[in-house]
Amino acid sequence: MDEIVNKVAQSSLMVFDLEDYYPEHHVVDLDISQWLLDGFILKESEFRTKLKEMDWSHFEDKYVALFCATDAILPAWTFALVAVHLAPYALKVIHGNKEMAVIEWYQDILNKLDYTDYFQKPVILKGCSKKSVPNQVYTLAIQKLMQVSKSVMFGEACSAVPLYKQK
Repeated sequence: MDEIVNKVAQSSLMVFDLEDYYPEHHVVDLDISQWLLDGFILKESEFRTKLKEMDWSHFEDKYVALFCATDAILPAWTFALVAVHLAPYALKVIHGNKEMAVIEWYQDILNKLDYTDYFQKPVILKGCSKKSVPNQVYTLAIQKLMQVSKSVMFGEACSAVPLYKQK
């Protein structure tokens, strides 16, 4: 009987899996409506007091997405003041939703990675994520991989979609 050979494992094909860099507990969101009167009214002195009394330490080494869950009309300085309190603890503060912070996380990670292992090799940008990697992150990743790889496909080895081939 012939032995089954895994040709994918034997090939020079490299897999780039964005899930390897997923920020499991490194990205959190923070709703500032909790510090507004009835969730809608900003009383500056009370707002500042609540911010001073807040324990910010649980945001240490996190990307924090600041948002307001209500339709409160807030002055421009509101989010900036919260960012001032977060700055000594958080890695980064984003005014927006958690997905925006995840994209920012990936952008920073992808900018710091060493891509030499992928130099002049065929690469699969792994799809079919078990984690919710935003689609924008795949766009960021392909731009990095195109600079070094011979070719880039998307998906899995058994059903990859060609995206890029070096000329």
